[in-house]
Parts: sequence; C-alpha cells; structure tokens
Amino acid sequence: MTLSSGATGISDGAQRRPAPLLQPYVRRYEGYRLTGFAPGEHLGLPSPDLTVVLSLGDPVDIARPATPDQSPGRFIAPAGGLTTSSVTIAHDGNQYGIQLALTPAGGRALFGMPTAALGPWVVELEDLFGADYRELVGRVVDASTWPERFDILDRVLARRIASVDGGELDSQLARAWDMVVSGPHRTVREVADELGWSRRHLSARFAAEYGLGPKEAARIARFARSRMLLRRPGAGKIADVAVRCGYYDQAHLAREWRDIAGVPPSRWLEDEVFPFVQDVEVPTGEHSKP
Repeated sequence: MTLSSGATGISDGAQRRPAPLLQPYVRRYEGYRLTGFAPGEHLGLPSPDLTVVLSLGDPVDIARPATPDQSPGRFIAPAGGLTTSSVTIAHDGNQYGIQLALTPAGGRALFGMPTAALGPWVVELEDLFGADYRELVGRVVDASTWPERFDILDRVLARRIASVDGGELDSQLARAWDMVVSGPHRTVREVADELGWSRRHLSARFAAEYGLGPKEAARIARFARSRMLLRRPGAGKIADVAVRCGYYDQAHLAREWRDIAGVPPSRWLEDEVFPFVQDVEVPTGEHSKP
C-alpha cells in the first residue's frame, strides 16, 4: 500500500497484477482512495486498454462522455471501450474504488463480445456481468484490505472466463494489435505485409474487432506513453518526452494533446491534481516512431 499527501489532499492505494491465468485478459488492478482534494473535474484519457471501475464510494459522475451520442450520467461500475477522445469526470474531491485495465482479449473473455461492440461508450458493468456483477461488487465492498479485494477479483473473474463464451480472439488480429500498439512502430503496410494481408483487409478486420483502425490504435498508444512519461518524476522537458514517444517534435505532441485531451500537456500537468491510476506504468515500445 502507498500513502502520500499533497497541499490539497491525501491519496492511498495499491496495485497488483492479476493471477497468472488472468494476465492475458487483465493487465492490472489499481486500488485508490483520494480524499480532501478540491472539487473539480478529472480527465479520463484514452489508452489501449478497456477500462472498468468498481466504485467503493459515490458513483462515478461522467460529465462529458467520449462520444457526443452518449448523455452524461452517474455509474456505480462504469465499463468503457476504446476511444480517441477523453472523458470528463466531475468529482467532489474524493474518489474511492478499483480500476481494472483489460486487454482486447479480456473484453471477449469477460464481456462475451469483441471490443468493437462496446465502442467508445460507457455502460454499467452490471449490464455485461449480470449475477456475477452483484457477487463481485458485494464481496469487494465487504472486504477490508486491498489484497483481499484483489483476491476476490481473481476468483470471480477466473470463474467468469471459464463460463463465458465470447469466442477466441483471432491470433492474427491479436498479433496485429501487438505490432500496432507496441514498439518498434510499424506502418500499416508493414503490419499487413507481415500478416500476408492487404492494407484494406487489415484495416477492415482490425476495426471490426477493436472499433478503431490501426492508425487510431497506434495514435492512442503513443498518446498513452506520453501521458505516463509526463507524470513520472524527473520526466524532463516536454520536448524530450515527445522524442521518446515517437512524435516528430514538441509541436506535434502538443497538437495531439489538444485534439485528444482538449488541452496542451503543460495545462494538463498544471490542472490535474489527482495522482490518478493511469499514471502508474509506461507500456512497452517507448521509443516507437510516428
């Protein structure tokens, strides 16, 4: 468990990788409890993961969803797909819950559907899990420590994977995903050639499974690397982060941030007071090129 305090609030929490059986489907559990911060808004930024949050406090208040087709709403356990747009979360200065980072294979294994079926929408986990949701949330809420909660997640999710028939993620599509979001970066043509597909076939199959095209997936992976590097202690200048993440220059990184997050990275660093769960690790492929 970690405990830290700042000028306006206190945060504690813990993170853990799931049991080995679950690791192809769930990358990590992140428990967090943030108290005493100033009320405001938090940006939920895009990443190559599907996101599930189990709130242990008040519902999650999504003031601006990633897609304009969805209305704002409050969610006890929001589950969201892949998107190239940020989500705005309103808060009263306190947040308490567990965030799960799911791989696309995890979407099939746990939700029984391809990632594309969820798209950029946020839905209640109960709509996807049914009775398993009620058991999961009830037991997690009753637990008193982070390790106990993570153990419950291991057991319930492993049992669900054994019972849900979402179909296997095509091995060629899984390989394409890994090549696109991990370094060293490959162009769409290079990925298609390596798979023995045409670029059109790759793009169509990729979008049908993941809800994003290969270029969009590479874009959010590069953005996610920049976000996490910017929040690391001693990250250095923004220009250095741009080079490390594969942007042409600092101006390129700033344009992408304005388009995806709605703010330049310097403004985000200034405004974002939560030591939030998206900042815990830098994914592989740090040195990929655009």
